[in-house]
Amino acid sequence: MSRIGKLPVTVPNGVTITQNGNVMTVKGPRGELTRTLPADITVTLENGTITVTRPSDEPQHKALHGLTRTLVANMVEGVTKGFQKTLEIVGVGYKAETRPFGLQMALGFSHPIEVRARGGVKLTATNPTTVVVDGADKEVVGQIAAEIRSLRPPEPYKGKGVKYQGETIRRKAGKAGGK
Repeated sequence: MSRIGKLPVTVPNGVTITQNGNVMTVKGPRGELTRTLPADITVTLENGTITVTRPSDEPQHKALHGLTRTLVANMVEGVTKGFQKTLEIVGVGYKAETRPFGLQMALGFSHPIEVRARGGVKLTATNPTTVVVDGADKEVVGQIAAEIRSLRPPEPYKGKGVKYQGETIRRKAGKAGGK
C-alpha cells in the first residue's frame, strides 16, 4: 500500500466538500477549488476525514493512489491556509511595483514588463526587490512564480535576475586569463 495514499486527510471546520462522481469541490475561507480526480480511485468522506483507496495493486493504480491523496490534501490546505511563493530580484535597477492589474517589473530590458494576476492569485511587491505570489491553488501559484522567474532567470556570473527565496545559484569564476 502507498505510504502517502493510505494517510487520511482531515477536514478542518469551515471547509465543505462536495463530490459529484469523480469531480470534487472544496469550499473554504480562502475560496473554492474544483478538480476532476481519476475515475479508478475511490475517495470517501466520513466523520471529517477523507480516505483514498485504489482498486488493485497495478502500477498505474499505485501511482494514482498517492497522487490523488496529495491533490485532495493540497485542495483542503489551499482553501484554509493558502500557498505562497516568494521571489527575490537581484540586480542594479531591477525592481517590481504592485499595480491594480498585478505587477510592473523593471528587469534590465528597454521596456517595463507587466505581469497580470490570474486564477485567484494575488501578486504583491513587499519591497522593490521581493515579490510574493499568494493563492489557494498550489499548482497555479507555482506556475505563476515559475513564469515570473523565467522573465529573467539568474545568471551564473553575477547572480543577477529573479530567483526563488532561498534558492542558491551556482556561480562561475568568469574569465581566467585577465592580463
